[in-house]
Amino acid sequence: MINTRQPVVFSIRTSIIAIIFMLVLIILACNLPGEYYSPQISLLGKNNYALAAPDGSNPTPTPFQPFPPTPTYLPAYIPVVARAESTPTPAPTPLPTDAPEVIQEVQYTSDEGRSWEDYPGPSVWPDIEVPAPAGILSHPEDQVNILLLGSDQREGDNGFRTDTIQLLTINPSEGTVKLTSFPRDLYVYIPGYTVQRINTAYSWGGFDALADTMEYNFGVKPEYYVLINFWSFVDAIDSIGGITVEVGRDFCDHRDDFGEFCVSQSTYWMNGATALWYVRSRYTTSDLDRGRRQQEVLEAAFNQMISLNGLKRLPELYSIYKQNVTTNISLETLIDLLPLGTRLAESREIGNYSIGSGQIYSWTNYSGAMVLVPIREPVLEVMRQVISEP
Repeated sequence: MINTRQPVVFSIRTSIIAIIFMLVLIILACNLPGEYYSPQISLLGKNNYALAAPDGSNPTPTPFQPFPPTPTYLPAYIPVVARAESTPTPAPTPLPTDAPEVIQEVQYTSDEGRSWEDYPGPSVWPDIEVPAPAGILSHPEDQVNILLLGSDQREGDNGFRTDTIQLLTINPSEGTVKLTSFPRDLYVYIPGYTVQRINTAYSWGGFDALADTMEYNFGVKPEYYVLINFWSFVDAIDSIGGITVEVGRDFCDHRDDFGEFCVSQSTYWMNGATALWYVRSRYTTSDLDRGRRQQEVLEAAFNQMISLNGLKRLPELYSIYKQNVTTNISLETLIDLLPLGTRLAESREIGNYSIGSGQIYSWTNYSGAMVLVPIREPVLEVMRQVISEP
């Protein structure tokens, strides 16, 4: 039996307005260039494309070296598994509105018939079989997908990995917002490169490489992204006076200058440094639990942003964000989303999803690193809930 995690739905009284407001601040901050290494080269259709990874983009080392696995000799080709033709997802019933307007049927689009030939082959031979591409799952035509990324870049470093990967899915016609967590250790095919941890895709080929990776493995190609680093995360949280986090489980882990540090299952106020420790620590738990904690902090930050009179503090917030945040979202796109924020402010919820237990298995690769290998059908079952369902 497939064990798929059911979505945890939490009410946010002004969730979408808070999300859009935060993104507006980020857009205002990005009129000046940031300090990121940020290649923007599309990999699709370039089968001979190869790009050397920048310094610092290597996979995060495993804290221990397990016994090497029994050698497996790979065939001289990568098998492509034929996909059965998918059943079209029926369009949902549109949401009623108070205004006497004509309600049009939501239009869905998909492209699940893609094959290996639609993507560039590996430039580095993988140590595990490459699955067939997922294609594009059925989704509303006006759906907006934004990757919220947190890098492990430190001041003075050029290379980095995206150790936080959250997908924000907005359906304007259906009035829904969903947030999906992807563990950084997911061992996936990066088109044009090889099978590697998902947190190396951006540093290898920029946002285009990560978007192609999401499409190939998860059936959705995000259009936009927002990228923030360690020190700007701390400054951003402190600039809004800290956040109040609904801590879902008791949690203890090592913290620099504190030793073992604990927070209990309760409502807990955090400054920027504590919030960063909370979203990054995983020695006593796992990457999956870390994704859950990241979503708790995102919710708290959204609520805090909207509870403040943030517009009066734009100059201060601008000075914090302008050099440390990268995005490709235009101001025009945000303006288009503002009516949705107004409509959903008091009546809608945000769905919380993750690729986790039941959709992955642990595996030790040939270099001795522990990684998480996605199980295709359970993964796509979760992604259909996120992308295809209202």
